[in-house]
Amino acid sequence: MLIMMSLSSKEIHISISKQELYLFELGAITKTYKISSSKYGEGSELGSFKTPLGKHEVKKLIGHDEKIGMRFTGRIPSEIFPIYSTEKIYVADDVVQSRIIWLSGMEEGENKGPGVDSFDRYIYIHGTPEEWLLGEKASKGCIRMSNTDVIELFDLLEGGETVLINK
Repeated sequence: MLIMMSLSSKEIHISISKQELYLFELGAITKTYKISSSKYGEGSELGSFKTPLGKHEVKKLIGHDEKIGMRFTGRIPSEIFPIYSTEKIYVADDVVQSRIIWLSGMEEGENKGPGVDSFDRYIYIHGTPEEWLLGEKASKGCIRMSNTDVIELFDLLEGGETVLINK
């Protein structure tokens, strides 16, 4: 008898309608986090700034041991950037902060492959300076989290985990 096992006992589910991310461990929800998906809606088209739906995997984890608030420019740590938790300050850029959980699509033609590839579109789960906007659609395609939450989630992952993004 052949038994197929996942590379990880952990899985992430993201609900666009609820603006929440759920960490499953051994089939049970162990953590729930508030998120922000794209203000442009859902989709996989290159250049659309939309959040891709479907099955993904955690392809790369970037930022281990960086300080909270570290801004990444081209995935390179560059500066500590302010975090606005209660102050309603808009930031001109879609700042990638504290950690990067880089996703790769697993469904050919949907979120993987030419013109729709989540990895090539740099779709991440990452921290944001606009924490006060969490719970609302506010990103340019990525999944935003509070900086403390993304660090916590990052530290629980090994890479290879399945990420399901659903409406």
